[in-house]
Amino acid sequence: MPPLSTWIMAARPRTLSLSLTPVAVGASLAFAGYGELRWPAVVVAALAAALIQIGTNLHNDAADSVRGGDGPGRIGPRRVTAAGLVSAKAVERAALLCFAGAAVAGLYLVGVGGWPILLLGLLSILSGWAYTGGPLPIAYTPLGEIFVLAFFGLGGVCGTFWLAAGRLDAAAGIGGLCLGLFAAAVLLVNNYRDAAEDRKAGRHTLAMALGRRGSGALYAGLMLGPFALLAALAPLAGAHVWLALAAAPLAGGVIWRFWREPVGEKFNAILAQTAQVQAVFALLLCLGLLL
Repeated sequence: MPPLSTWIMAARPRTLSLSLTPVAVGASLAFAGYGELRWPAVVVAALAAALIQIGTNLHNDAADSVRGGDGPGRIGPRRVTAAGLVSAKAVERAALLCFAGAAVAGLYLVGVGGWPILLLGLLSILSGWAYTGGPLPIAYTPLGEIFVLAFFGLGGVCGTFWLAAGRLDAAAGIGGLCLGLFAAAVLLVNNYRDAAEDRKAGRHTLAMALGRRGSGALYAGLMLGPFALLAALAPLAGAHVWLALAAAPLAGGVIWRFWREPVGEKFNAILAQTAQVQAVFALLLCLGLLL
């Protein structure tokens, strides 16, 4: 039985903020707008979101190894299947357990939020599997960033807002776009870093299509877009949302690093910092909403 540390490495806990921050922002928007917050549903939604992301990470770890996507030239963090630490079948079983756990949690959420939550949950689990599974994995196409924006942004924020307040409004959609743009930026960094190895594995990601200049321009747009959207969110959710603007210098610094650094191991730090900018932005936004 592999040690717990190996499973933790496979789960990629450093990126779990990508699934948890949309839940926090969705709940904060619902409370700020309507004074309603179904705490049990929000907590279970956070658990389900984390399980889906961990299941996706595990499935990705096993599937990429089988497809030859994690070769010896990989720059990113070590993957447990490719490194021979755990068998692909064991990792796949763990992924299925995570998806099953999310589905069980979803039964309660469906009782709270009805068929829209059922649809969102099924699509989330399906997309988690289809990211590196099936005949045409999403990760092997230029569509990965769009799916990340949809599920780690709009789906997470709007779904939690619906659970917390029993309704939707424009503020939830704008908040979802803010978080989704950051999440798409994280994936873009990952795919840009791995472009050389991905090409050998038969991938055709957006970063490969755009090249150095195009990826840099898109990355800057994804990182700065959420700050621009605060102008649309403030009239709907209150002026205190401008508190999130304090994260802008962090975004500027990591954009500069993306443009300056040559492709290599330093992009692992850029990826981590991109996720950290999103977490700081979300934390400040939640504080502003709750003031």
